[in-house]
Amino acid sequence: MGNSTSATKEALPIDTSFKLPSPLPSLPQGEGFGNGVINLGGGLQVCQIVSLSKIWATNEGGPGNLGATFFEPSQVPQGFSMLGCYSQPNNRMLHGWVLAGKDETGEALKKPIDYTLVWSSGSLQIKQEGVGYIWLPTPPDGYKALGCVVTTSPEKPSLEKVRCARSDLTDECQADKWIWGQGKESDPNGFNVFSLRPSNRGAQAMGVSVGTFVAQETTSASISLACLKNIESDLSCMPTLDQVQTIFQAYSPRIYFHPDEEYLPSSASWYFTNGALLYKKDEESAPAPIEPTGSSLPQGGSNDGLYWLDLPMEEAERERVKRGDLQSCQVYLQIKPMLGATFTDIVAWLFYPFNGPSRAKVDLITIPLGKTGQHVGDWEHATLRISNFNGQLRAIYLSAHSGGAWYDASELEFQSGNRAVAYSSLNGHAMYAKPGLVLQGSGNIGIRNDTAKSEKFIDTGARFSVVAAEYMGSSIIEPPWLNYLRKWGPNITYDIAEEVATVENLLPGKLKSAFDKVVKSLPREIFGEEGPTGPKLKRNWIGDEV
Repeated sequence: MGNSTSATKEALPIDTSFKLPSPLPSLPQGEGFGNGVINLGGGLQVCQIVSLSKIWATNEGGPGNLGATFFEPSQVPQGFSMLGCYSQPNNRMLHGWVLAGKDETGEALKKPIDYTLVWSSGSLQIKQEGVGYIWLPTPPDGYKALGCVVTTSPEKPSLEKVRCARSDLTDECQADKWIWGQGKESDPNGFNVFSLRPSNRGAQAMGVSVGTFVAQETTSASISLACLKNIESDLSCMPTLDQVQTIFQAYSPRIYFHPDEEYLPSSASWYFTNGALLYKKDEESAPAPIEPTGSSLPQGGSNDGLYWLDLPMEEAERERVKRGDLQSCQVYLQIKPMLGATFTDIVAWLFYPFNGPSRAKVDLITIPLGKTGQHVGDWEHATLRISNFNGQLRAIYLSAHSGGAWYDASELEFQSGNRAVAYSSLNGHAMYAKPGLVLQGSGNIGIRNDTAKSEKFIDTGARFSVVAAEYMGSSIIEPPWLNYLRKWGPNITYDIAEEVATVENLLPGKLKSAFDKVVKSLPREIFGEEGPTGPKLKRNWIGDEV
């Protein structure tokens, strides 16, 4: 699949639906993964509808001022009911879904008793396809609405149109991504439309996204809708180890490094066997070598500052090991349930022995920042979010410094069919979906993140191993290095203020003060003041990415 087409100032036609092929036909057999229907308990089954019919569209407002389109699910299987409508901005190709529900007991789902008109576009002087009306279902006592209904008629929708869920089958939700509004996303007083997600998310959280949206006059208003909940905490719909391996080989990203990149990844065992050392507080004069699996590393405990890793002591060896080893590089996979086990997150972890120095852009000038940004040991990751209904890749999260971003599959570049492409930034190893410059700062001043395609790349599907998957029980044995919970590098002792001052001395007055302001606003992590911890202490290990 190639790059997505550029958005135009027209509502998305239905036939632009982006459907990434699923590897299901060749998947090994498993219990419940990819069967199309998931049982959430309490007599409620759900399926994921990706066939959507356009109801109404606006061609202005929202991201890029391109408008948004509103859909309802079509081809809903017999016995299943619509739970709400779907919407997305027009700045990307159509690639959406919404859940439909099936009531096995006659008590899990109920019709609404009425509707409230949330908003109408009739008075708006904007480009739109007819007039749109957004309705909020009024649930019966003991039930909650899960999504809005969109029509092009001022008449209330039929009460048969949608279903509400019994309260114990629901969980709290929150606004997620901005879909549409007449002003800016940050405008708290204008009418806005946001996608929804469970408020509590993580590997052990059971809130289930319905795929619907919330529409409200102020962003500070409480959310009048709920998400669903896997009340049985049933993980039978999660993929088996064989299925995970097949899925990852089908979707595994190719990560390109900048042509000037010197500091490449390696496997953890290569790092250990090539002279990495374990240091202990108050015994710094006698660092210890590390076994290839990390079995000699202290296990468990906490990041208490008692131990840290560092490069070999001999200078030539330090420089060699800093540069990593692409030939040995291995991707380490963590597999975890997300959104109530309706999705599987495959987290691909990469280790770099060294993170290189940063560079600043100050107007038209690029300035090296000395040692700023350097640190020993660097863990980066990309997360593939897979639908447990059909095995399709829905989105990829790419880590970037202390954060990162989700990219819908329709926003990604693909090679060789289903293989997504990512770009690692020069020296800093932050990952992005497109090549070019990402500037951390404001205006034309900030820290550079340069990415480009080159002959240096890693095919993550070529060398990978599953190192963690708690739901699989004892079938996955975690390597000892994964349970080393201290620093993978020493604290850096250089003076960042001195490094920055050196740069400021080269700048004229206005640029000097502007650069100082930008630097002070950036997170400390960017400057690499200390070695990082390993994957298990990252916030996304058991939580969601954002």
